[in-house]
Amino acid sequence: MIKVSVIAQPINKPIEKMKKSLLIFSISIISIVCLAQAPAQGPMSHKQYTPKELGYSLIWEDNFDGNQLDTTKWKVRGLGKRRLDWVSREAVKVEDGYLKLFAMKRGDTLLSSAVGTQDLFMAKYGYYECRAQLQKSPGVWGAFWIQSKQISQGEDPAIYGAEIDVMEFFKKLGTDIVSHNVHWAYGPHQQTTHGMQSYLKGVSEGFHTFALEWFPDKYIFYVDGYRFYEVNKGISNIGEYMILSMEFPGDPKEIEKTVFPDVFVVDYVKVYKK
Repeated sequence: MIKVSVIAQPINKPIEKMKKSLLIFSISIISIVCLAQAPAQGPMSHKQYTPKELGYSLIWEDNFDGNQLDTTKWKVRGLGKRRLDWVSREAVKVEDGYLKLFAMKRGDTLLSSAVGTQDLFMAKYGYYECRAQLQKSPGVWGAFWIQSKQISQGEDPAIYGAEIDVMEFFKKLGTDIVSHNVHWAYGPHQQTTHGMQSYLKGVSEGFHTFALEWFPDKYIFYVDGYRFYEVNKGISNIGEYMILSMEFPGDPKEIEKTVFPDVFVVDYVKVYKK
């Protein structure tokens, strides 16, 4: 944390105020550039919304009952080398009514996990929600996102789709902050909204809901039913699939404080349509 001390002595108040404003502005710009994240903000209002109140009906769900992944709904995705890690079936478990996505070590090998609905369930627009308990460590991060199969084939998100990060939890940003993002036009001209941070006290403890409301002209991001952001850039108008993942960074220094194994626990995923 950077602290600014003010010495009580006669000063030129307009100049001093200008200096302080410039310092605060510079610190904010540095933080945004370094983290590629906007400053955290609270909800847009104190009202909590439910899909039913918003006029939606349930069309798809998985409550992760039983003791194995339902392969009519999900596939383990991206098996093999990723960043520092290897995506592995071993790190994906269904037990006690939960999907558990692990970050773990096997000797010197780091194992990560991801599942997706590609070619099994794809949709556009509507309300997408998961209830989950976030990982405990910094370095690795749990995520719930929506992806396009055509995202690298062109630059217009309406035609080729977008990556919609409904929720990512980077603990280095703070224990009460989750991030949202939209990326499109994979390739040399890739575009992004940059990370949007939502502040909600206690979000890293226990279970919480993370949701996206997707319209033909905007996205709305929710945490525990509270609206945090409305976005009108990178809007996809094609069918896409969902992903749940436990990710690793590319820099070994970032996992120096990670405690293995760590786990991203998902209670359910539900999709609603009007």
